[in-house]
This record gives sequence, structure tokens and C-alpha cells, in this order.
Amino acid sequence: MTRQANLLLLCACALALSACHRATVAEAPPAEPQQDLASVTVTGTRLQAEAEMAQRRALAPPLPMFAPPPPPPVYSQPANTEHYAEIDDNPVHRTSEQPVSTFSIDVDTGSYANVRRMLREGTRPPADAVRAEEMINYFRHDHPAPDSLEVPFRVTTELAPAPWDARRQLLMIGIKGYDVPKSTLPPANLVLLLDTSGSMNSPDKLPLLKRSMQQLVNQLRPQDRVSIVVYAGSAGLVLPPTPGDRRGEILAALERLEAGGSTNGGDGIRLAYAMARQGFVEGGVNRVILATDGDFNVGTVDQGALETLVADQRKSGIALTTLGFGRGNYNDALSERLADLGNGNHAYIDSLSEARKVLVEQMGGTLLTIAGDVKIQVEFNPALVAEYRLIGYENRVLRNEDFANDKVDAGDIGAGHEVTALYELTPVGSGAERLPPLRYGNDASPADARRDEVAHLRLRYKRPGEDTSRLIETPIAAGSLRKAPSDTLRFAATVAAYADALRGGTHIGEWDWEEILESARASAGGDPLRAEFVGLVELAEGAVGGS
Repeated sequence: MTRQANLLLLCACALALSACHRATVAEAPPAEPQQDLASVTVTGTRLQAEAEMAQRRALAPPLPMFAPPPPPPVYSQPANTEHYAEIDDNPVHRTSEQPVSTFSIDVDTGSYANVRRMLREGTRPPADAVRAEEMINYFRHDHPAPDSLEVPFRVTTELAPAPWDARRQLLMIGIKGYDVPKSTLPPANLVLLLDTSGSMNSPDKLPLLKRSMQQLVNQLRPQDRVSIVVYAGSAGLVLPPTPGDRRGEILAALERLEAGGSTNGGDGIRLAYAMARQGFVEGGVNRVILATDGDFNVGTVDQGALETLVADQRKSGIALTTLGFGRGNYNDALSERLADLGNGNHAYIDSLSEARKVLVEQMGGTLLTIAGDVKIQVEFNPALVAEYRLIGYENRVLRNEDFANDKVDAGDIGAGHEVTALYELTPVGSGAERLPPLRYGNDASPADARRDEVAHLRLRYKRPGEDTSRLIETPIAAGSLRKAPSDTLRFAATVAAYADALRGGTHIGEWDWEEILESARASAGGDPLRAEFVGLVELAEGAVGGS
């Protein structure tokens, strides 16, 4: 191409570029008068970046206009910390090796009501919550009563085939205390020791406790005195000793109670005993009634120290009754043990009807002790009894040498109280033995053995105010064996089987829940409590039998 042609081409290109620039300037907004090339470059880069960002936003999912609120906190039920003392069933004993059995009587009933509460909630009770003797003694078995207070109770026995295995036998020991009319009860000096800690802030705890105590207050007489001590982080006196007929003041003091704080049970117990000593009635009823869920968590919290405190105080003639309330953190082991050491009794309150049973209907027996340190000892005849087993009373078993030792504490009987104990016996030659034969066994049938006695029963007790025990002896004749158990023994055996089945059912042979239910229905009669028991067996069959 010639030089002239090249110049012409360059001029044409310049004219074209100039035209394009004018067109662009005409379409674009007026530029800043001072904008230079660098600014144009930066602006172009920024616009490109914004365009890329807009594209990414368009492709991304839309963002909410505002952040959602955080999810509500999840409510978690506090861990179940209910505490029960470990129980191992009484073993089967070979009579030729250990013919003597010794135990303290027990009038507690707390286990039955507590297990009832769990079954009604649809919960399977832990095995250690089930104490067979408290199940059996929850009911009245209509044992014959004594004629007078000269001998404050009467002892009876019955021997019959065991309903779950006819090859074995049941020996029932029944004790009935002399019933004293309420109008003749001596003056009472009562200290209500009430747990008002934060753990009691539940409908089945402090509100039920207050309504239960109202029923007790309505039974008080002018000659009675009542004090109210409460404890939470610290203990305090709510009501000084007040005559029983000033119900308005007493009920108002109860109504003002509110729950809050930690639980200093040790200080509460000390103050309650101090108030009981201050109002002590010589020859009267002196008792502290402790109502709590047992969740002691400050102050004296060691169970051993609390036990020592209560055991020391019983020597002053002031008894201790414990009433358990609530669920989730209920300390059954502590409540039951303190009552045993305090020469009192333990009950569990799960309803107002139970409160009425314990604090109104049975109050005479709760308040007035007619015999103390009651111990039972049974010697079985190895010529007739190959094996035996005491049903329940695992935490009341005594050493044989403790029977005649009047310094060893045992249970007390109140006015009108009943105590029922069952032994399961395996007769010699029945083929129902549970223990394997001894390789070098001894002769279980000595020539001079008394074959007209199955066993010999001994019972020791102290009259109120006495330090020396008295002895009652009763032989149990082999000829007293009945062909079939009475209705009383049949029902007691059924309750024992119910307790055993709740604990795993290892001692009732081929009986299952259906047999227990059938026996409960057949022996309930018209008693409302026994009718309720039938319903509990049905609940237990679903909660335990179906698990």
C-alpha cells in the first residue's frame, strides 16, 4: 500500500472514532468537569464489581427481612433422685443349722402408699421401694384384742398351707394392741417440724402437707399443746406452744407457710427437740412430727450424723414420727430410718384420704405408745421343719443374743396398732426344700425331739416408763395346722405375694399376676381398702407383669 493510501486510511479511522465518541457523550450524563482518566478507570472497575455482586445476589436464596427469634428453652425434668435403702430378701435357713429367728416389730406403712403413688402414675416401682412387712401391716387383719392394759397386747398364731405351694406352710403371727379411746388419751405435747425449703414447692408437697396438718389440728383438745417449727436455709419457730383449742391461731400459722431456700434439716430437728423439751408433759405424749421430702442439702446432711442426733434424743422420752411427701427427690431411706431410731413410725402421704387415715383414724396409736422395744423370737423344731424364711422385716432383723438384751432398741406398739408377720416353712419330707442336701448332714430328727410342736414363740416388751422387759411365750402345736388358710391369712399371704412379685417374684412358686389378682378378689370382702388393693394389683400387672 502507498504512503498516500495509508494516510487516507488513518484519517478515516480518526473520523469514525470521533463520531462514536460524540454519540457516547450525547447519551451519557454530563461528566464531572475535573474527572480524569484514572477516575474513569476506577469507576469502571467499581461498576463491574457491583454488577458481579448483584449477579451473585440474584442467584443466592433470598434472605429473611429479620432474624428469627431463638427457639424457646427446652424444659428438662430434673433427674429422679429418690433414694431407697438397698434390701436383700431374707434368705431361706436350714433349721438344723439355724433354728432361731429374731426380729423387731415394725408398724410403718409408708412403702405401701408410696408404691401406690408410683403405680397410679404408671411407673414401675424400684424393688428397694417395696418392703413386704409395710405392705402387709398397711391393712387391719382383725387379730383378737387384749382385754385390758394389764397385758397391753395379745399374740395369736395361725398355721396353714401356703397358697402358692401346698407342700409348704405359712405361719402367721398376729399382735393387737389395746385400743385406748381418744377421749382418755393423756395430754399431748406435739411439735410439728415442717420442711418449707424450695424442694417442697410442688402441689404434692407443701400444699398437701398444710392441708394434712389441718386435719390433725382439728383433732386437738384444750389440754394438748402444739408448736410449729419450720426449716429451709435455717430453722425457725413459727408458733410457740399453743393450746389445742386455739385452732384459729394454729391454722393461720400453717396457712402463712411458703416454700423457698435450701434444706437445713439438722438445725430443724435440733430446734424441734428443744421445743419438745421445753413443753415436756410428764406422763403425757411428747412427740415431734417431721413432715418432709427428706431432701436435706445444707447443714447436717450426713445421714449417719442425723441418725445419731435422733437416737440420742429418744432417750429423753420424746418420740419422732416421720411423714414423707412428694416425688422426684423423695428420700425414703432417711425418713424411714429416722422414724425407726426415734421410737416412732413412718408413713407416706400421697393424698388427703391417706392423711386422714394416718393423722385422724390412727392418731391414737401414733400418739400413745403402750409397749416399747417389742421383739419376737421364734425357735423352729428341726424334727418337723426343714427350712424357714421370714417374709419382710429385712431391716429389722436382730441377732439372737439381742433378744434378751434390754439395751438393744426395738419397735414400739401404739394403742390399737396391729402387727402381722409371716414365715414360710418347709416341712421335713415334703420334697419342697430349696437348699441342697448336706454331704455330711446331721440328724435333723433326734430321738428326744418334741414332735408335737412346730415352733416356740417368745416375745419381749417393756411397759411405758420401765427399763426391764417382760417375756411372753407361746408354743405352736403341730396339731394347729389348718387344712386351708383363713380369710385373714389368705389376704395377708396375697399381699405378701404382691410385694414379692413387685420385687421380682422369686419366692412365690408358680404364682403369677393372674393368680395374685384372683386371690385378691376372693379375699377382699367388703373392705374399701382391700377393694383398692385389687385395683393396685391390676395396675401392677400392667406396669410389671407386662414389662
